[in-house]
Amino acid sequence: MVPAGLRGLSAAGLQRVNFRGQDLAFPLGAVLVTAALVSLAPLAVLDERAGLDLLEPDLRRWIVYLIGIAFLGLLDDSLGLGSNPDTPRGWRGHASAVARGELSTGAVKAVGALALAAYVVTGTGNEWPSYAVDVVLLILTTNLFNLLDLRGGRVEKAMFIVLAGFCLVGWTLAPMELLGIFVGPFVVGVYFTLRNRAMLGDTGSNLAGAIVGVWLLTELDGTGRLIALALVVAVTAYGEFRSISGFIDRLPPLRFIDSLGRVK
Repeated sequence: MVPAGLRGLSAAGLQRVNFRGQDLAFPLGAVLVTAALVSLAPLAVLDERAGLDLLEPDLRRWIVYLIGIAFLGLLDDSLGLGSNPDTPRGWRGHASAVARGELSTGAVKAVGALALAAYVVTGTGNEWPSYAVDVVLLILTTNLFNLLDLRGGRVEKAMFIVLAGFCLVGWTLAPMELLGIFVGPFVVGVYFTLRNRAMLGDTGSNLAGAIVGVWLLTELDGTGRLIALALVVAVTAYGEFRSISGFIDRLPPLRFIDSLGRVK
């Protein structure tokens, strides 16, 4: 579905200019989430009626957040930066726009993400401080991957590194078993973003961030989530005032990983 969806975006004239001035199919994230939902259709039927145990029961909880975040990202892609170059960017820009009484799609996305996160984290049995930490961690991780989406393939690589870390350290496939239907399309889609044929858009980058956020909540204990929150807050704050791309370019190991497979 991903290659066909990419051709459909281009045929419909849905494109965005990247940092090199190239017109790329956009937003590929909408194709990726569609592919995930199409794959879910037969899996859900077989899981329920044939008893094949294909889907993790916890997917019912988290899919609400993932689909909701993808929708909010698509809203931002449709009405945000692409349609108006003066659209505010970053937490400070959106806060200033709201203070001026302007409609900011980023602010709408932030409020919607807060509502979705507060909803899906309920029922975990956490006390108030842990509940608040989980909600904030989920929201900020979702937003962080939007900040990373400045070069083709960077978002996907960050997601794959986190996935590999959880699977290897815990010697488990639980993260893939839980959200594999969403990860699979990204595995295909990264081929096109690395070759400058498509851009994820907020739809894709926020979805990737939401996936990683769910993994952080489901794979880490309380202490681990606090450490993850501190790291996410630090990187987010850095991205608000400095260039994340510049930081990556200054560190040879990060620069190598970031450029791996990307067409110049």
